[in-house]
Amino acid sequence: MPGLRYAYVTNGLGDHRLDDALSLLADHGYKGVGLTLDHHHLDPFGPDLPRKVAVIADRLRDLGLAVVVETGGRFVMDPRRKHEPTLLSDEGRDRRVEFLRIATRVANDLGAEAVSFWSGARHPSVGPGLAWRRVLQGCEAVLMTAEPLGVKLAFEPEPGMYIESVDDWRALDEQLSHPLFGLTLDIGHCLVTEKRPVPEVIEQVRDNLTYVQIDDMPRGVHQHLNFGEGDVDFPPVMRALKGFEGLVAVELSRHSHTAHTAVPRAIEFLRHAEHVRPREDFT
Repeated sequence: MPGLRYAYVTNGLGDHRLDDALSLLADHGYKGVGLTLDHHHLDPFGPDLPRKVAVIADRLRDLGLAVVVETGGRFVMDPRRKHEPTLLSDEGRDRRVEFLRIATRVANDLGAEAVSFWSGARHPSVGPGLAWRRVLQGCEAVLMTAEPLGVKLAFEPEPGMYIESVDDWRALDEQLSHPLFGLTLDIGHCLVTEKRPVPEVIEQVRDNLTYVQIDDMPRGVHQHLNFGEGDVDFPPVMRALKGFEGLVAVELSRHSHTAHTAVPRAIEFLRHAEHVRPREDFT
């Protein structure tokens, strides 16, 4: 059985030009990239977007890199409010939907495996029932764009957001009931939002798993760390992921200044963890 396909999210390569970042990943053996649409890396609201997308599509093919389109740019929509507006916002949520529709069309033109996105946080002014309706309506609107293109959507539960756990995602999936709607699972997040061991979480969502983000994290604290600096026990996680055919993307969004060392170290760590044998093999 072939090994996992490792990728790296470009929100952790913010100090590199995109072309240089892609070359760096290919040179170190990555098979893909989580391409975060942002003002410095393929601006979704910038001029001449179709031409730029075509150039990047050619570059990805030349380098042999698969791609998932990421939509978590911090200030790509509002230079004064991080991650705003969201699918839940009182004002501007239509702009978020349009951004996700743009991302879906970009994904189609890049030949991407999915578009990854999240709900956003619930403001006190938005009641739980209204928040639920807004997230549901937003997802349905994006699916209307994705469906004729056949682009998969991978929804990410995020700590502190309205949809923050796998159970939250499952409830949303049951309501939408659409074959293109899947799951982005961040391994580190499981130590913050999930009560079950990470390998059990993976096994229970296996049929819906579209995209994996991977990072280390302290238990109970939403802080992306270099591998080996947090509390994730990686060898059992890698065994649980064995056979997963989607991209497994390193997400170190606050480590752009050390990307030149983080990129090679991350894939070396993961390859090693993937091949650590369980203790019972030695008894």
